[in-house]
Amino acid sequence: MDQIKVKKRDGTFEPINLDKIHKVITWAAKGLNNVSVSQVELKSHIQFYDGIATRDIHETIIKAAADLISAQTPDYQYLAARLAIFHLRKIAYGDYEVPHLYDHVVRLTKMGKYDKHILADYDRAEFDELNAYINHERDMNLAYAAVEQMMGKYLVQDRVTKKVYESPQFLYVLVGMCLFASYDKAVRLDYIKRFYDATSNFYISLPTPIMSGVRTPTRQFSSCVLIECGDDLDSINATTSAIVRYVSQRAGIGVNAGAIRALGSPIRGGEAQHTGCIPFFKMFQAAVKSCSQGGVRGGAATLFYPLWHLEVESLLVLKNNRGVEDNRVRHMDYGVQINKTLYTRLIKNEEITLFSPSDVAGLYEAFFADQAEFERLYTRYENDESIRKRKIPARELFSLMLQERASTGRIYIQNVDHCNTHSPFDPSVAPVRQSNLCMEIALPTKPLDNINDEHGEIALCTLSAINLGKIDKPEDIKEPAELIVRALDALLDYQDYPVIAAKNGSMKRRTLGVGVINYAYYLAKNDTRYSQAKAIGLTHRTFEALQYYLLQASNKLAQEKGSCPAFAETTYSQGILPIDTYKADLDNICDEPLHLDWEALRVSIKQHGLRNSTLSALMPSETSSQIANATNGIEPPRGLVSVKQSKDGILKQVVPDIENLAEKYELLWQMPDNNGYLKLVGIMQKFIDQSISANTNYDPAKFEGRKVPMKVMIQDLLSAYKLGVKTLYYHNTRDGADDSQGELDDGCAGGACKL
Repeated sequence: MDQIKVKKRDGTFEPINLDKIHKVITWAAKGLNNVSVSQVELKSHIQFYDGIATRDIHETIIKAAADLISAQTPDYQYLAARLAIFHLRKIAYGDYEVPHLYDHVVRLTKMGKYDKHILADYDRAEFDELNAYINHERDMNLAYAAVEQMMGKYLVQDRVTKKVYESPQFLYVLVGMCLFASYDKAVRLDYIKRFYDATSNFYISLPTPIMSGVRTPTRQFSSCVLIECGDDLDSINATTSAIVRYVSQRAGIGVNAGAIRALGSPIRGGEAQHTGCIPFFKMFQAAVKSCSQGGVRGGAATLFYPLWHLEVESLLVLKNNRGVEDNRVRHMDYGVQINKTLYTRLIKNEEITLFSPSDVAGLYEAFFADQAEFERLYTRYENDESIRKRKIPARELFSLMLQERASTGRIYIQNVDHCNTHSPFDPSVAPVRQSNLCMEIALPTKPLDNINDEHGEIALCTLSAINLGKIDKPEDIKEPAELIVRALDALLDYQDYPVIAAKNGSMKRRTLGVGVINYAYYLAKNDTRYSQAKAIGLTHRTFEALQYYLLQASNKLAQEKGSCPAFAETTYSQGILPIDTYKADLDNICDEPLHLDWEALRVSIKQHGLRNSTLSALMPSETSSQIANATNGIEPPRGLVSVKQSKDGILKQVVPDIENLAEKYELLWQMPDNNGYLKLVGIMQKFIDQSISANTNYDPAKFEGRKVPMKVMIQDLLSAYKLGVKTLYYHNTRDGADDSQGELDDGCAGGACKL
């Protein structure tokens, strides 16, 4: 070993210094439990070779420590993380010591990495005060998966050479400086410090576009983009152009294309026959995949259509592996839109009648805006013999849909009536017609006639989340809720808008979507499980507080800055709150009373308005949960240690406080069925004003012949509807692999709407 020569960063060689390596590992191990410095040294020494670069030595040691992470020895995730931070700082600064904030910003601004406004907006005294406030020791609280995600996705870097230029605490303080730059100098440093503390201590989880983009010259940070397509070529072309513009900005796309007329419909007065939906869906798919960020990440989209569309049987199978390319569009996901009329046909074992939206005037609009009118028109058109139609048994159609959902995992469900009857928007003036890539956004949209159309509306939603792992009692949500609302609202004015219809919609509605992470840990530390009744009351109290404090923060902001211009198009303007419109069936499973003063809030909202039309949405938050070493969104973990594949390699993540709570966690495949989980989602949806990325999960081993019965999937679908659930996201099937294994879904278009 003593004969090995090491290649230094300047290209010269020197004998390997094992004592130096020992000191670094010993430093990283300080204060940690059940970690062995000698074991890390042993695992790394056998991989050293003559001529090895110092950088490769560091990476070998880090990997050696990371390989030792287990449920029995979770602290290796912090040992590996500290070694990674040491390595990261050496790369970024040439030294472990961190530069002064001002010097750092000057350097990176000259390099074109940071936005010039930071130096222009803040004076040296403010830089000095913030520099003194930053606590770089908080880097040591990051777990290994978090540091790897930071280095791979979030820290400012050269994406070609992989050289990183900053460390995590600079990221957190600079995001705050950018978002609160427009605030009065008398108060902004206070907000920046509070925001810095909340984000760097993981009370608040920021989404990928904000963490990777705010402080850089690129200014597009909305996670989710909803684009509606009309039934004409101009709108289809405008939709395609809008997709390209937003995919290139790393946003996840939702496309509502259900208005496109069916195959064989007359066009130009019968001069020709319409080619139907599939050629245009292929066009949208090509647009989605056109910008791959240099191979780093491909675009991603979910496309929506109604279950009663005349082409539905062809559309439901677009994603499956059977068939030929001509009749498949496999590289998008699909959201199928359903309402009470269609569910009723299923329950009564009746038929569903399929129409081309172009043949049934007013039906498509009523499907979202007016359920009674839809029922009236639907039955009238069914009895009109002059209208082209086709009937299919409801059970056959629902079975086809659920079969495709089970086989692909990515045929999603949107209950369009719930999205409008339990909504912040008045459906008579601003109906919700679609969701987004990850099924948690529910916002009004209008088709574009052209890419510069000022009358169309593209909906954007800016996301963030509160870490329930940091919450001991519901009122603890108040401070992070206020900071999130202020920061995200400021971001709406701070960012750029590639399409005018998106800017108009955002400025008019100012929509936000604040969710949660670490819910599984929250249940465990409160000594309850997804399938236990105790979880229902806890969830009711928690999500009541979440929505209440978000509304309170937006109401307070409205008093300072004015309500959003389209406040009159919300039900909030009429004094209607989420607690007034939820599905009454929830009262049969939850008798928890309301604990906060909703009546006083109602009066204040009617008097002063809200700064934001929406405040909440529960997103998957796959990658950003790792930064906080938290469990994903509201989901149960698959194992106490998750082994996830990312583009940068395999990452191990241990559930929080495993030493004390290992037996308290209810893991995904330990849940007896979907009932307990769906009840909790229904309770959450009572308060959440947008929607929830909720999944259904099935273990074939629990059923005869290892096959999940169709009646079980139908019952879950009906249960979700009965509880007021607006959307269903993934259908997960246990495949018999190690439960701890899980592919790291890189988010909506690469982490966009997954926070």
